[in-house]
Amino acid sequence: MHTISFDIKIQADKEKIFQAVSLPEHLVNWWPLHCTGEPYLGAEYNFNFTDQYDWYAIVDEFNPAEKIGFKMTKSDPDWDPTRFTFALEADRDGTWLCFDHMAWPDRNRHFRYSSYCWAMLLQSLKEYLEDGKIIPFEKRS
Repeated sequence: MHTISFDIKIQADKEKIFQAVSLPEHLVNWWPLHCTGEPYLGAEYNFNFTDQYDWYAIVDEFNPAEKIGFKMTKSDPDWDPTRFTFALEADRDGTWLCFDHMAWPDRNRHFRYSSYCWAMLLQSLKEYLEDGKIIPFEKRS
């Protein structure tokens, strides 16, 4: 199994970052086109990118303002066995967002492309939180 991992420092407090990675009204500002779900253990989320990419996950790890994890339940065959987490660590001048997308069965082209996309999306998340910048969905990688 393979993992995509990134640590990115964001100039925002843990609560603000946690909201941005767990509340649909914030998620749509940096990741999916549409989103539904509530941040609690066992909750189902819908991450809708297009009609063709209408994906689902359940919250399989939850510690408010600390960590949230999602296990994919309906998505692309490469994504279905995977789960991803956002963990937060306060620092004296910001917060570290530690991201892992785990259990990829192969390091294939989709794994590599998803790794690139996550890097770009996490940078967009940082800009959203620090500067209020929202990149239109059609321009997100």
